[in-house]
Amino acid sequence: MQKRSSKKKTEDINIIAANIVKQTIDKSILKSSKSKEKNPNAVALGRLGGLKGGKARAEKLSAKRRKEIAKKAAEARWNK
Repeated sequence: MQKRSSKKKTEDINIIAANIVKQTIDKSILKSSKSKEKNPNAVALGRLGGLKGGKARAEKLSAKRRKEIAKKAAEARWNK
C-alpha cells in the first residue's frame, strides 16, 4: 500500500486560480506596454500619405458629389 505524504494541501483551488489570472494579467500588461511604442519612420510615412490623400481625393470628386457630401455632413451636425 502506498504511503500518503504528511503534507496537507494548504492552497485552496480559488487561490490557485487567482494566481493564474494574476500571472496572465501581468504578462498581458507587459506585452501591451511594449506595443505602444511607435516606429518614427512609420509615423512619418503615415503622415505623408495622409497629407496627400485628402487633396487627391478632393481633386477626384465631381462638384455634384462634393455637394452631396457637404449636405450629408451638415445634416449630421444639425441632427445632433
